[in-house]
Amino acid sequence: MKIEEEIKQTKFRNVHHKLAINLLYTAAWLEDQNKNFFKEFGITNQQFNILRILRGQHPSKISGAEIKSRMIDKNSDVSRLLDRLIAKELVIKSQCPNDKRAADVVITEQGLKILKKIDAKMDQTDLSVLKLTNEEATYLSDLLDKSRG
Repeated sequence: MKIEEEIKQTKFRNVHHKLAINLLYTAAWLEDQNKNFFKEFGITNQQFNILRILRGQHPSKISGAEIKSRMIDKNSDVSRLLDRLIAKELVIKSQCPNDKRAADVVITEQGLKILKKIDAKMDQTDLSVLKLTNEEATYLSDLLDKSRG
């Protein structure tokens, strides 16, 4: 559906304004789709983001500060998110031997297992939600990279 129909507005300052509105609307829509998707697995978008980051580091540990720097949502409360993931036994946090004020975090086997389940289902969901061919997705991703300079 066109953005004009979604927001019931046809007037924009210019095509760049329309694009910005469309990007913001689509990002919020996609976040909502992901929120519903991750509910089945008992995690949030931000928790998934942390698990994804930790899987990329596995088996190495990573600090909470480094996790925060890699998060999609830079305003996330990483300490609170880690505490919830620890309670679900998806990550382990330990004191950093080099800096007593910092903590090292590593994903657990249970965390890796849940990501494997998510991966299996996410491939299907990506295609049905985004409705883009591989070529279109690559082109759009390249354009978004270009827009950020």
